[in-house]
Amino acid sequence: MVRTRIAAAGLLAALYLAPSVQAQQAPAAAAPAWASGREGSGMAPNLAPHAPRLTVTPRDQLPLSAIRLPPGFTAEVYAHGIPGARMMAEGPNGTIFAGSRTIGRVYAITRNADGTTRTRTLLQGLTQPNGLVVLDGNLYVVAINRVLRFDNIEQNLDNPGSGTDLTAAFALPTEEHHGWKFVAPGPDGRLYMNVGVPCNVCDFDRDRFAILVSFRPDGSDRRIEARGIRNSVGMALHPQTRELWATNNGRDWAGNDVPEDSLHRVRRSGEDHGFPYCVGSWADPGAPAQRNCSEFVQPAALLGPHTAALGMRFYTGTMFPEAYRNQIFIARRGSWNRERISGFDVVVAKLDAQGNVTGVEPFLEGLRDDANQRFLGRPVDVHVMRDGSMLVAEEQFGAIYRITYRP
Repeated sequence: MVRTRIAAAGLLAALYLAPSVQAQQAPAAAAPAWASGREGSGMAPNLAPHAPRLTVTPRDQLPLSAIRLPPGFTAEVYAHGIPGARMMAEGPNGTIFAGSRTIGRVYAITRNADGTTRTRTLLQGLTQPNGLVVLDGNLYVVAINRVLRFDNIEQNLDNPGSGTDLTAAFALPTEEHHGWKFVAPGPDGRLYMNVGVPCNVCDFDRDRFAILVSFRPDGSDRRIEARGIRNSVGMALHPQTRELWATNNGRDWAGNDVPEDSLHRVRRSGEDHGFPYCVGSWADPGAPAQRNCSEFVQPAALLGPHTAALGMRFYTGTMFPEAYRNQIFIARRGSWNRERISGFDVVVAKLDAQGNVTGVEPFLEGLRDDANQRFLGRPVDVHVMRDGSMLVAEEQFGAIYRITYRP
């Protein structure tokens, strides 16, 4: 009898307390966007993106000595103390502007008479201002949710003001996942940029996402240059043919070796390059429908699985050997969705006289430690200087390296 009464009292207490306990339990946090597709993938559950350092890394802690280049080439630190530095643009007077993602800053780097550099935090508090371009002396900053123009920027580095807001004119999507931009100036005076897909792989509006698009500088005359390019964060127009070329990041959680990142050549505006259905000849089993990959424009080259091929430029200088002229340098930021790391380097896509890619060769190496499965840096962009040297932006430790050649 006593035991029965105690059990009944305990049951009543439990019923009384249950709502209170439940009220104290916070709802389960939603999985981050990058984790979409992880469940059931069979891949290591601890795979996750690598967060960059958002504090200044002292010069003597940069991995300069680890960098390996072909014979005759030398790397030096051009600027450091630039947390999260990513895509670069150059002003008429030689100022290097660098965007960022997580830290929300735009930097301006000027060179002093003694060869040293000065870095200013030009803008801050923006939402992933990755996309930058200088056109007619004006700096365009393309964040996820804003497009701003700063006129005569190099005359106003210490007081850039709030800029001219062109957000409504460009009317870009504001979804954050894969929403960061890369911007390239065209020889036709237009601005070329990407709009990534706001998912890993899904059904979406193919006229709005996973596209390359161009505008007049005022945001008018929107033109789709290519569809089916999942997440490009690097593009340039060929200096002779004026064809648009772009890197592309393949989707995650499909396996260690599929899909590969890719390089795309756009011969005619409006081409379809296949996403979400195909990457080259690989038909994605997770696509919303199955299509024949022969329906789509094939990549100009495959760039390795999960290598995160980002910023790219044609080499138009004269300092490097002639064999590099009009070839494509590509920064590969490096993998996170792969059990053995890949990328973390700069490669060169070699083109023949007809513009076909004949091979992809290593150029800047040494930042990937295969033996210990760690990385020492993450190249995100390249930029050809007027003197023919090349800058490489490295996001992880917030530095820009300068590559020169002497025979």
